[in-house]
Amino acid sequence: MKTALLALVALLAAGDAAWAFDPNSPMFQAPLTRQIGPDAPLKPKPGDPPGDIAFGAYQRGYYLTALREAEKRLSANPRDAAAMTLIGEVYHDGLAVTRDDKEAAAWWKLGAENGDAQAAYEYGVALVAGAGVAKDTDAARKNFGQAADKGNLGAIYNLGVLALQGEGGDKPDFAAAAAYFRRGAEAGDGNSAYSYGVLLREGKGVPLDTDKAAEWLKKASDEGIVAGQVEFAIMLFNGVGVDKDEKAAAKIFELAAARRNPIAQNRLAHLYLSGRGVAKDIVRAALWNGLAKAAGLKDEKLDKAIGSLAPEQAQEVNRLARRQAEF
Repeated sequence: MKTALLALVALLAAGDAAWAFDPNSPMFQAPLTRQIGPDAPLKPKPGDPPGDIAFGAYQRGYYLTALREAEKRLSANPRDAAAMTLIGEVYHDGLAVTRDDKEAAAWWKLGAENGDAQAAYEYGVALVAGAGVAKDTDAARKNFGQAADKGNLGAIYNLGVLALQGEGGDKPDFAAAAAYFRRGAEAGDGNSAYSYGVLLREGKGVPLDTDKAAEWLKKASDEGIVAGQVEFAIMLFNGVGVDKDEKAAAKIFELAAARRNPIAQNRLAHLYLSGRGVAKDIVRAALWNGLAKAAGLKDEKLDKAIGSLAPEQAQEVNRLARRQAEF
């Protein structure tokens, strides 16, 4: 799933994690995004014609051909929901046609009405965002439910997000959110594993259990969920819910920092400055601190501790920063 998840802020400098749960955090508000995953109709599914031309053309980047072939499929079968979903995808992304959210939403609505899980998911996202259609959270929830019933992991996850946002001004329903996230996590969704792990660690909607929280956050980390990498690394560094291992935590912070996560960059700067989990290196401490600051995460104590660099050290920081920018 393409998401923009932000990890909760915790402090490494003091040696203890500051687990501050914030239901208004962007990590719970921003992930209502589109998914092209294993269940997406852009890949052949059981029941699709062998060697389907439309989906094959889409996968190879021949978007106009994909559109025309999907239209042919609809001519042959006006209830071909997968073809409807594919057409919506083409219009949404502006692939070989002018981008048109309204047209995309209309096709996804048709696909959902004809039983396609991915179309229901996509239409639900459009309803939440008000993209090409009026915002309607209740209708979005209904479409996510339809998709979730058919195993769409993005829909299951977003139902959890909506539960956290509350319904009609109500307070967040942590228990419902936890149930959705657990369902998605057990089905293999990394984002759900991350969110379920956070709720377990906070005891929100489920009994507080740091051991299980660490297990799920590790799964999210292993799946490449950046926020999961940050949170699991913090637990690993502090020995919360898992055996303490500063070196292993530093390696995970490196992964997340390289993917431009400012929290990981800040924590990594602290590690290089103190020599915990990594060899002490003021140049790399300055590098990661600078990158975190550029992303908006300032740390005056870290600035003061690093102090002024010698000219050759500053040059090395610039060289490493340019190299990092290439990735």
